[in-house]
This record gives sequence, structure tokens and C-alpha cells, in this order.
Amino acid sequence: MGSTPAENASERMQPTPTPPPNALPPMAIRDFQRLIHERYYATDSARGAPATFLWFSEEVGELAHALGKLHKGTPDRANLEEEFADVLAWLTTLANVAGVDLERAIHAKYLADGGPKGTK
Repeated sequence: MGSTPAENASERMQPTPTPPPNALPPMAIRDFQRLIHERYYATDSARGAPATFLWFSEEVGELAHALGKLHKGTPDRANLEEEFADVLAWLTTLANVAGVDLERAIHAKYLADGGPKGTK
């Protein structure tokens, strides 16, 4: 038999777990995109999408190298995290140059109507 409405409400209203002392505050995708726009948009838009994509590609290559080290059992954790951050920042830069709202795009593709069907 299913849950009662009161039980469902009680489940939804559970307290949020206390984050560990070193936890960072959450950041919305829109906030990160705004940060990147404010810091880099003038330079990025002047460079244009094709040249910016080359910078992005270079960062993806650096991430591939860091992942290779992880796979070989000789990871450099700090470098791996830095390369993930760089790839995300350059992808966000490309979205800014192209006028794409990442939060809207992600919502439309992955959250609306249950997201894509199937698995990868």
C-alpha cells in the first residue's frame, strides 16, 4: 500500500544533513557562468568562438593527460581537479561567446520531460 500524503510531506521535509566543516557553499551553474562572463567576456568575445574553442581543446587535452595518470595509478589529484575546473571554465566561456545559457540548456536537455531516454 502507498504512503499517505502526511508521510510523503514528512519525507520531503527531512532536515538537510550538516555539511562537513570544510564544505564549500553550493554554486549554481548560472552563478558560475556569470562569474566567467564578468571576468573574461571582453577578451573572450574579441578572440571569437573558433580561437576560444582551440583554448578549450587544449584544456581537454590536459585533462586527458591527467586522467591518463589516474588510470596508470600515478595520479596528481591537485592537477586533475585543476584540469576539470579549467575544462568547465573554458566550456562556460564558449557558451558565453555563443550566447548560450547553460542552465537553461541543461534543464531543457536533461531535466525537462524526464531527460533523454536510454543510457550511454
